[in-house]
Amino acid sequence: MRETLAAERDAILAALTPVVDGIAATFGPVCEVVLHDYRNPEKSVVAVAGSVTGRTVGGAMSEIGMHVLARGDAAADELNYVTRTRNGTLVKSSTMVLRDSTGAVFGALCVNVDVSAVTQVHGLLGTLAGIGAAPAELPTTTFGNDIDSVVDALVDAHQSKQRGSWAELDRAERLELFGGLDTRGVFAVRGAVEQVAARLGISRASAYNYLSQARAAHDTTSDTSAGGQA
Repeated sequence: MRETLAAERDAILAALTPVVDGIAATFGPVCEVVLHDYRNPEKSVVAVAGSVTGRTVGGAMSEIGMHVLARGDAAADELNYVTRTRNGTLVKSSTMVLRDSTGAVFGALCVNVDVSAVTQVHGLLGTLAGIGAAPAELPTTTFGNDIDSVVDALVDAHQSKQRGSWAELDRAERLELFGGLDTRGVFAVRGAVEQVAARLGISRASAYNYLSQARAAHDTTSDTSAGGQA
């Protein structure tokens, strides 16, 4: 059964590979299409066309992919969301999960469109018409070809929200940091706990302990919420 499913997933990826080139060619140089195989998170990119985020074959999943991986088979398509890359490029994206015949999620087809120029023109026209509005604050998304850089960026982003180094955080803030990273799917990646521990300058045992406590607190909150709605 396992070998049959593996062959089925390989066949789906093979069938979608020419689709990657076709979509990118249709929309031109502002479009990038990336095909992911989440069975190998550290090298999930199996096909890519276009160069909006600089992805290459053999590259790692982004933090968006981590979020999908963390949700497992409960993951759903995320369509037409807008983010900002770390170099400031505005990207409109769609992430469509891939499932095998059992319904298990094993990959994703992602379309990224650089909308920076369109946004600039829209702002200019709005200003000329006297109806310009301040642009909405957009989340920054890390796209990287190695998983370490993505994990490091997420740790830095969450730590900056706490406005202090690890030593300056109290217990609640430390649990919030680990809970936030867990929600973003960081710990679904093999070896991420050790990497986060090294990044924060704490022992692996401490990292596992904080992660366990954060998950327990999340489960307790979820149970309480469910009970209140019943």
